[in-house]
Amino acid sequence: MSKIHYQIFPDNTNDHLFSVSLSFTSKVQQSYQLSLPAWLPGSYMIRDFAKNIVQICGKNAEGDPLILHKTDKQTWQVNANDEQVVILYQVYAFDLSVRSAYLDEQRGFFNGSSVFLAIEELKTQPCQLTIHSPEKKPDWRVATGLTRTKNTEKYSFGEYIAEDYFHLIDCPVEMGNFDAFEFIVEGVTHHMIFAGAHFGDRQRISQDVAKLCQHHIHLFGEAPFKEYWFITNLVSEGFGGLEHKNSTILQASRFDLPNPNKPEELTDNYKTFLSLCSHEYFHAWNVCRIKPKEFVPYDLQQEVYTTQLWAYEGITSYYDDFSLYRVGIISFEDYLAILSKTITRVYRGDGELKQSVTESSYYTWTKFYQQGEDAVNNIVSYYTKGSLIALWLDLTIREKSKGQYSLDTLMRELWIHFGRTSIGTQQDDYINIVNILCGEDISEDFLTLLNIAERVDLAPLLNKVGVDFSPAKFKKINSLDTCVSDEYIVYLGAMYKELPQGLKITQVVANSPAAQAGIAVNDVLIAVNSLKVTSQSLQNLADHLPANKQVSCHYFRDDQLMISTLSFCNSPTIAINLTAKNEGLLYQWQDIIA
Repeated sequence: MSKIHYQIFPDNTNDHLFSVSLSFTSKVQQSYQLSLPAWLPGSYMIRDFAKNIVQICGKNAEGDPLILHKTDKQTWQVNANDEQVVILYQVYAFDLSVRSAYLDEQRGFFNGSSVFLAIEELKTQPCQLTIHSPEKKPDWRVATGLTRTKNTEKYSFGEYIAEDYFHLIDCPVEMGNFDAFEFIVEGVTHHMIFAGAHFGDRQRISQDVAKLCQHHIHLFGEAPFKEYWFITNLVSEGFGGLEHKNSTILQASRFDLPNPNKPEELTDNYKTFLSLCSHEYFHAWNVCRIKPKEFVPYDLQQEVYTTQLWAYEGITSYYDDFSLYRVGIISFEDYLAILSKTITRVYRGDGELKQSVTESSYYTWTKFYQQGEDAVNNIVSYYTKGSLIALWLDLTIREKSKGQYSLDTLMRELWIHFGRTSIGTQQDDYINIVNILCGEDISEDFLTLLNIAERVDLAPLLNKVGVDFSPAKFKKINSLDTCVSDEYIVYLGAMYKELPQGLKITQVVANSPAAQAGIAVNDVLIAVNSLKVTSQSLQNLADHLPANKQVSCHYFRDDQLMISTLSFCNSPTIAINLTAKNEGLLYQWQDIIA
């Protein structure tokens, strides 16, 4: 069987079309199934990538047509004799997200899962990919974690190879006139790629991200890749990431990056960008290699259900911010402020009292990845709630083992027994390792946190390591910032974003003043007390009104003007404020490992 050869041509930039050629040789008369995945790892929602194929045909080596039979929405069947098979097709690429494919005059990008047809009968065969340079784009380059052939230089168009189809689609490709720089950690070259104009401090980015990479490699004990690629698409506003075995695709605002004119400034946006880099890099071990049993191997044609995403996204979410503190990028007080917001985000709605994290994981395909307007009130995130369970595990293991072990130890054990061996995990594997590290059976408490919809009681554990856990109010009506105060602090119970014509409601907490006024998600609030509202003016007005005073409220629902009565109230203490209170105890949790 000859090597499977893919070719991709980014020539039709104005129509946003990639042209793709797939060729292979059939040694015997056989029927082959060709398909695109329905979803891609790390993004648990049916995407139906095949819908973007706009035309497709087949031929043999002599150019005679081969008939393709459509068998379902993403699969074609072709019958071949002892001959070469060539499949030609075009893919519409105009998705700016990190999940699919994009092509215009400025850049090209694709995940292999959205452009490369799989040959079901040959999925384990080696693949060759030729990435052709676009016409009239002499300044374009290529960035990808795919293996280059000897004749292809770094950042060049040309020949690349993959061990099999899954390797091929696990290495996304960026092309264009991007900014590229590198740093080395533990002998591994890390590439920083920025597509889109930016003004960030490249040296500072390299130094900070390198610290995070060092932390994660140190934690697991080794880097399971020969090189790593951070590929970031910079836009005016955006945020997201998708993990791969030796790369990640990120999306961020161009002004999230550090200002070279202010070398001492550490903005919240830059912290968030570093946290995103930390999160996706940690995934190179935790979910790309250590993964649920249900994902070994991936079935990308249909939903695959697992109850374990609390560990893969939750534990990763715990480390993404905690490692910023551990490597000295942020202070412990900064970390506690970030953690306070995470806990508050979980506590502020009733979702965690209605859905467990294992249920959240199982229903990720619908309830999490296709969240309704009721999300804050009726579901819980396995990212945020999972990170609180990770914190509980870390502090519990440290306490029970008298500081001998921690969550770091659990992750190293998982890496040794499941990551290196490619054996998928089951829930009992976590329980068994944690029991060994604790030196006692804590299965009942652990299982309750995973399977019962109730709050994680973190206060006692945090108090033991010198951190005060206090119920708090919200400082502002459109913020998760908290404060401990007996004074009247106004509360709305809604989150919103500012538009030119008003405030678009993005979240409404059940039984809050906003909910009682009849305000709903997607309404556009335009006036309160007959005054036009902006984010600042609404805060100012609310601060000056007497508690519980009823005022008129005008908002648009679709194109219909709605009028109701709104009554602000004193903020409930459903937020959480964390403060360091005992420096002598903090060392039990503050260990620096990088």
